Amino acid sequence: MDKLESSNWVVQNLQNALDTWNDKLSEIWTLITQSPQQFKGGVIWNVIENIHGALQAIGLALLVLFFVVGVMKTCGSFAEVKKPEHALKLFIRFAIAKGVVTYGLELMMALFKIVQGVISTIMRSAGFGAVTKTLLPTEIITAVEDCGFFESIPLWAVTLIGGLFVTVLSFIMIMSVYGRFFKLYLYTAIAPVPLSTFAGEPTQQVGKSFIKSYCSVCLEGAIIVLACIIFSLFASTPPVVDTSAAAVTQVWKYIGELIFNMLVLVGTIKMADRVVREMMGL
Repeated sequence: MDKLESSNWVVQNLQNALDTWNDKLSEIWTLITQSPQQFKGGVIWNVIENIHGALQAIGLALLVLFFVVGVMKTCGSFAEVKKPEHALKLFIRFAIAKGVVTYGLELMMALFKIVQGVISTIMRSAGFGAVTKTLLPTEIITAVEDCGFFESIPLWAVTLIGGLFVTVLSFIMIMSVYGRFFKLYLYTAIAPVPLSTFAGEPTQQVGKSFIKSYCSVCLEGAIIVLACIIFSLFASTPPVVDTSAAAVTQVWKYIGELIFNMLVLVGTIKMADRVVREMMGL
């Protein structure tokens, strides 16, 4: 259903608020399918790559430090290190840890692509190429336009409050999605330091926690997509409008139910990180 144009201020205000919501929802859909390299034309990614490369030198220095500390803590004496099987085990650990630090960026991008594949599969399985737009029902537009001047006064108040709520929720929702990108950049930039902890057995838990946390940030995209799909199904069946009620009652009930559905979506998006962490036991 296409949006109906109206010269009524109340209708225009509600439509503008819904347009803002629809724009932000569409922006989320676009952002979720983007990689960090594509976000904002790749300008931020170039800086993050430079920082990651500069920190690799520090990561390699820490790698040696954590390796030495690990050898000292896990070996009771120097004689144990001289044993071929023990020496081979230490060499393999050091080699793997160095590979993780050196190719950490490629490893993280591989994990991100796997999660993006999960997101694409969810979209394809749900049959959604884009989110469903939330439109103002024709019945409400007709009822509002038929109101006189004095009858419209309470409608102005309801519309202002409802429109403000919808607009604020729109920006809270998009901020959460932008926050996910910021976290992806932060994890990528600082990665060489926590990944260097794989060199020592006593410190390897830090590296494991880092990888798990990074995976959880990536998986937030899947939770956000699922939330948007569920909301789109809600939006495809808009709240029932009681045409026999007064116009202000119709608008109030419609906005109330609409804001409730929006709050559920915004709340789910805000809690996406917590949901993923609970799933992964973090």
